[in-house]
Amino acid sequence: MICEHCKQRHASVTVTKVQNGQTVAKHYCEHCASKFHPFQTDIQEEPVALHQLISNWFGVPMWKSTQTEEKKATQNACPSCSVTYRQFLKQGKFGCAECYSTFREQLPPVFSRLQAGTSHTGKSVAISIEQLKQKIEEIRQHMQHAIQEERFEDAAKMRDEIKSIQHKLDAGGVDV
Repeated sequence: MICEHCKQRHASVTVTKVQNGQTVAKHYCEHCASKFHPFQTDIQEEPVALHQLISNWFGVPMWKSTQTEEKKATQNACPSCSVTYRQFLKQGKFGCAECYSTFREQLPPVFSRLQAGTSHTGKSVAISIEQLKQKIEEIRQHMQHAIQEERFEDAAKMRDEIKSIQHKLDAGGVDV
């Protein structure tokens, strides 16, 4: 795509605006985009880490805390890997599994800023293959009964449900 302004260089920047309720997209080369729009990007800069972006987005960066927290951060270090709380906040990752226990008291505010809550709810348990086979057999019986009563639309829906379950059974009994 060619730049809409100079019509010479390759357009690598897309600026999308909403004007009068309609979305308008303009395509510019980097040179023209830097002239006409207030944002400037320097490709030579080091990329911002995701945790830094998120923490800055929510206000005060996580690594800028009160003085008492800073004292705790410099005093606390993981006995296994020697990572300090301050290093964790700056890097966004722990050095080992023991860090979770070491910094347990300081983590809830960090996690609540970065995600919806402080507890994890995992996936539900997958249905076993035997349960899927039982369900298929049960639906087949209902389907036969529907055919005998000439409820063919219901029977077709049950047939489709059997096919869907059979597909999941072939996949190894994943969540239904």
